[in-house]
Amino acid sequence: MKNKKIKIFRASILIVILLIMIFMTIKILPIFKNISTEEGRTQFKNNIENTGIKGVIMIIGLMFAQIFFPILPGEPVELLAGMCFGTWGGLLVLYCGIFVITLLIYLLVRKFGREFICTFVSEDKISKIENSKMWNNPNKIRMLLFFAFFIPGLPKDIFVYIGGLLPINPIEFLLISTFARFPSIISSTIAGSNILYGNWSVILITYTVTFLISGILLFVLKGKKGTFKKSISF
Repeated sequence: MKNKKIKIFRASILIVILLIMIFMTIKILPIFKNISTEEGRTQFKNNIENTGIKGVIMIIGLMFAQIFFPILPGEPVELLAGMCFGTWGGLLVLYCGIFVITLLIYLLVRKFGREFICTFVSEDKISKIENSKMWNNPNKIRMLLFFAFFIPGLPKDIFVYIGGLLPINPIEFLLISTFARFPSIISSTIAGSNILYGNWSVILITYTVTFLISGILLFVLKGKKGTFKKSISF
């Protein structure tokens, strides 16, 4: 019975997401064709500003799509948020969306258990995490979660799904999974906001600094036997 409810839920989410994506494509695609020109970028910004709350809903809708269907890349959504709402406005919209979506998934996992997670993540990966040495060590789990969300480019969605099973406080999980993403999100919104002004050098510098910091942190955290690297490669 649970499996049937989960399948119905996922099918409903898929339909809603498809409708949102079709609507966004119809509204925004013509503008994207001209975004390489200054006039096109100005038109894009004006159109987004005129959408008001609808623009926020569309961004959050795309975030739902990315998390519920991990095959969809998350970076374009973050760039779009920066383009639509600027560096800090985009950051705020993304933070709100991440918190709401993570909380929803957390509650669904608590209600439906492993059956819900297995709809999106393979049983083998879940078992591997549960059988790992750090599963019963809350301090290590907190550290792994923080750096997994903090370092841009590392896999994050799987941790969103298993959050409801982790032996740590729900508030701690929600705060870590939301605010530890700051470097990844801020770099994307900075890049997105500068696309509208054609500041390609700022975008290049932003991503170069982000990749350098990520590389240094991964090198430092890898440890003598690559413990951290093994922990995140589920």
